[in-house]
Amino acid sequence: MSESDGIDDFLDNGMRQSLMVASRIAETLARRRQEAQRQQEHLDSQAAREAQARLTAERSSARAVLAPVQKDEWWDNAQPADIATAHATAEGWKDYDPAALEAATKIRQEVLTRYGIDTHDVGADTAYLESGITTIATENARRDELARSQEETRKAAAEQEKATQLIAAAQAEELKAQAAKLAPVMERHHVPVEYLANPELGQALQRALNAKTPTAAAAAEADIKERLFLIGKDGINGPDIDQLRKETTANLNGAGDAHFQDPGFVKAAKDMHEAKLLAEGGFAGSQWASMEERYERAEKELFARLEGVGRGIENRVTGNDSSRFRDQGLIAESTAAADYGSAEHRKRFAESLENTGTSETQIRGRLTAARSEGTHPSAAVSRGKRAAKARKSHPGAAIGAERARNGLSR
Repeated sequence: MSESDGIDDFLDNGMRQSLMVASRIAETLARRRQEAQRQQEHLDSQAAREAQARLTAERSSARAVLAPVQKDEWWDNAQPADIATAHATAEGWKDYDPAALEAATKIRQEVLTRYGIDTHDVGADTAYLESGITTIATENARRDELARSQEETRKAAAEQEKATQLIAAAQAEELKAQAAKLAPVMERHHVPVEYLANPELGQALQRALNAKTPTAAAAAEADIKERLFLIGKDGINGPDIDQLRKETTANLNGAGDAHFQDPGFVKAAKDMHEAKLLAEGGFAGSQWASMEERYERAEKELFARLEGVGRGIENRVTGNDSSRFRDQGLIAESTAAADYGSAEHRKRFAESLENTGTSETQIRGRLTAARSEGTHPSAAVSRGKRAAKARKSHPGAAIGAERARNGLSR
């Protein structure tokens, strides 16, 4: 073999070895590329599965949020924040989920119907939607509460009217039964049945019916006449509290609204009012008490009640420090006493008598009697509390300023 042939073999062997090495390297690289591709495909598949899982979970969560919007009960109790959240969820999923699109349509209808807001105008601004719903819901709640209150008031008024009618019917039946028992006396005095609603008249009629002696019968008859006269002046129910308050505060220094919360004070004011009317009507009273004595008794009761109620209020307000109120009471009393018996006082007295329809002769007589009664009631009461002294004034000096102004005279 020639020298050149050996070189060729060597080169051929080297080439073959090189090609074999290159082939193995290429195979290794190919396997690595395949492995990397498989790993990438695996990662991509895993990421896709994870993304799909997240998407599925989010869709389930969105459906859970949107499911209640199809129920009317949910809308009746939903808060503005709940509605805004549901709207945002439906808007975000309506292009990917038919259920979300259906919910978005429902939300728009309900919000427009209940609150007058079109969600198409709001868009994704949930804060604006929540604020608008809150404002309108508050106003709707206020109106509902007002309507409920008005309905309750209407029902209460209807119940009150019904109760009043039942009471009136029962009272009418009671008056009929009472009238049947008192018929002889009522016919004698021409007393209408409705007058029996006046309790004092009913009692006087009953006494007349039950009277066993001429004296008792005469006393009952006199009471009936007085009651019929007073009903003619004040009505069946007598003077109301406002009338008594006006008369008493005008004639009695220191009398205020607080005193008319005392039933005893109100009764004394009514007794004095009635005694004045009866005296002006020519009634003389009974053998047990003249009209003047009845007036004086009511007057003294008013003074006693006035002092007691005033002291109670004073103690509640000031505790032990009551000298300031006592001083004010003395000043007011002194002022009234100074005015008592003056020309101005007698002028006001005469005017009050003219308003009652009293004749001129009677007015002159009353003024003459009033001049002889020149002592203020407080002086008369104070004199009764001190040691007895010889009296130089007329026996009627104990009659109060109010009696001299609008009251009785001998």
